[in-house]
Amino acid sequence: MSNLKGIFFLAVGIALTGCATQEQYDWTAFEAASPRSILVLPVLNNTVDVDAPLYALSTLAVPLGEKGYYVFPVNTVRTVLEQEGLYEGNAIKELGSPTLADWFGADSVLYVEIDQWDAKYAILATTVTVDINYMLEDKQGNRIWEQDVTMRYSPQQNSTGNPLADLIGAAIAAGITRAAPNYIPLMQQANNSAFISGSRALPNGPYAIDSEQ
Repeated sequence: MSNLKGIFFLAVGIALTGCATQEQYDWTAFEAASPRSILVLPVLNNTVDVDAPLYALSTLAVPLGEKGYYVFPVNTVRTVLEQEGLYEGNAIKELGSPTLADWFGADSVLYVEIDQWDAKYAILATTVTVDINYMLEDKQGNRIWEQDVTMRYSPQQNSTGNPLADLIGAAIAAGITRAAPNYIPLMQQANNSAFISGSRALPNGPYAIDSEQ
């Protein structure tokens, strides 16, 4: 019994030590910049899905606005950049945040990069995955916040009590998901984790409903 107690208290001690030494995110640069507006750039795409950047871009403005920041209209920003001959995310990024922020009069610039955007089939199940990297820079080009978020979804079938029917149902659901995966809900969840509810969620902006600024 004494050995069990010793093991128990040792485990608790390790757990508490882990909690106590858990690294906290450094908000010094963000607080120094104190951004009021965010310029969301066209999304960089490292996948083979050519539609992914537009789908991802369409989900970004709302959660940032709800967080209390002024967000430049993303489609207007994209159109202005295209009129300048800038169609591709990497070419836009190479201009640098100081130039981009100056063009639009923005306090900060958000870069969003898609590292994974796919649906993989394995043993009567399809898993849809998005892996998104977010990086915010101030108008001087200093990195003031970053986050990487991975979200996965696999359709689940309710049991009918009939193993064969359940198997067929799982196969149908997996086939449908593989043929036409819906990435938008996953992207919305990734944004929610990055901007609102995650361990590095952005602080409320000056236009947040409950902001005292």
